[in-house]
Amino acid sequence: MAGRIPQEFLDQLLSRVDLVELINARTPLRRAGHDFMACCPFHAEKTPSFSVSPRKQFYYCFGCGAHGNAIGFLMAYERLEFLDAVEDLARLAGLDMPKSRSNEGDSSRVLLEWLAQADRYFRQQLREHPTRQRAVDYLRQRGLTGQIAGVFGIGYAPPGWDALSQILRQAGATSEQIINAGLASCDERNRLRDRFRDRIIFPIRNQRGRIIAFGGRMLDAGVAPKYLNSPETPLFRKRLELYGLHEARTRTQRLQRLVVVEGYMDVVALAQHDIPYVVATLGTATSAEHIERLFRVVSDLVFCFDGDSAGRTAAWRALEVALPFLRDGRQMGFLFLPEGDDPDSLVRREGQIAFEQRLEQAMPLADYLFATLRARAHPDTLAGRARLAELARPLLEKLPEGHFRDLMTARLQQEAQLVTTRLRPPVPSRRPADRDHAQLTRTPLRKAVALLLHRPELAQQAALDNESALRNSREPGVRLLADLISTLRAHPELTAAALLERYRDTREGAILEQLAQWRLEGPEEAYRFEEEFADILDYLRRRADPMKQWLESLLQHGSPDALSPEEREALRNFGQSRKVE
Repeated sequence: MAGRIPQEFLDQLLSRVDLVELINARTPLRRAGHDFMACCPFHAEKTPSFSVSPRKQFYYCFGCGAHGNAIGFLMAYERLEFLDAVEDLARLAGLDMPKSRSNEGDSSRVLLEWLAQADRYFRQQLREHPTRQRAVDYLRQRGLTGQIAGVFGIGYAPPGWDALSQILRQAGATSEQIINAGLASCDERNRLRDRFRDRIIFPIRNQRGRIIAFGGRMLDAGVAPKYLNSPETPLFRKRLELYGLHEARTRTQRLQRLVVVEGYMDVVALAQHDIPYVVATLGTATSAEHIERLFRVVSDLVFCFDGDSAGRTAAWRALEVALPFLRDGRQMGFLFLPEGDDPDSLVRREGQIAFEQRLEQAMPLADYLFATLRARAHPDTLAGRARLAELARPLLEKLPEGHFRDLMTARLQQEAQLVTTRLRPPVPSRRPADRDHAQLTRTPLRKAVALLLHRPELAQQAALDNESALRNSREPGVRLLADLISTLRAHPELTAAALLERYRDTREGAILEQLAQWRLEGPEEAYRFEEEFADILDYLRRRADPMKQWLESLLQHGSPDALSPEEREALRNFGQSRKVE
């Protein structure tokens, strides 16, 4: 990954970004000695086990094993690709991204450019195409203004089999690129056929504001399907994306709540009535990825569905999916609309204030869950109460450990008139870290690397003869230590995070990340870093002596019978020295 971007740029970037500030803006941290702690943002827990080291610029969770530097955190927390995370951090640090051939040739970047060009084409057609009036009349009929259409980038795909494909090919796009971007397909005669024809177009943006797909609404009643999305592409997966999330984040200064609706027009219509904190799933049921992403933006969700059976089915599905993510401090409600209404029609009839009052009165998740179960179990009898408890048990067991789970358990006892419940202990949202794997056996070599990651300045005290001897060693891992010392000598400004970045996605990098997780044996103030590091280097240098390596190999695998008297004497002395060491 780092090969795409000059190493010097990554070093500079990681030296400018403060990991503590980056994480604290998303997950509040509190100081704990030299480090900072928080409840892990990657799994549910009551007791904080997520540690952030300002010295190393490295985070580690002792509960689930999540770890990394600033780039890794953004990749995990925001679900970004490597290059996107680097670009976000560069903007934060006030750095311009370097230009390179590999960046320009990146396939994802190429697809993004063709999608951006398609977006410009669709918006131009809404203004200029001879058949555009049908689209304009439809949008006006739905109460939309040109201003709100501009905010969401609404466009128009005119009739015709390959109008867009021809434009893109003239601009240099290949047929393969147009197909991979989800803009066209091939017919039986291998001709390009535009995916969107004679439809209102809604651009779908990722959280960075880049267009990754489109949705199209038909204009003629007889055309099916009514709504058509881009297919799954290297850039677009429906179960991960939410329409309107980028617009909600950019148009609301302090976003505290998000309303989840079913369609594009619902999002745009509510935004038209000054309710901009609305998103929609893209023709799929609410997924765990949707819930996880939404709760990383806000702590309050309201699902707004039609009041018919389909709407209630969708609501129940969202509830089941959301339960594992409802740790303390998060809440979720359900607003069911009157029969025959959707958010678009209701807000046009009642207006902003009345609609927001409905949102305030949304049914809390706990009330909705137990109301639904009561309707199924009829708990007026002993058997009905047992049935209620049996229906509730697997749902409540999905809840993460915390006060909300405790309160829901108490609510079940009240609803079913139980003395105790039979809930199993909460299941962690992620598998706990493999302690044996994370805590490598402490050897002098590994301890030297761990000390170097904790105090990179130690490399400056390493004598040159030590470094040279380490390079000649045949002992596994010693040459890596020599490389680390050499790199830090040449670049004394590097942090541990920047050093680790140089080994991203390598076997050595995985080992270094584990060693970066080690904690000191005792208070840092009393630790003799320089003395212990020097002692270990001296020990490793003596072990790296070529004669000693030869004798050790002979001791392990050779036969002493064929040795000369002098060699046998050297072998005996070496064996005694090993016992002392």
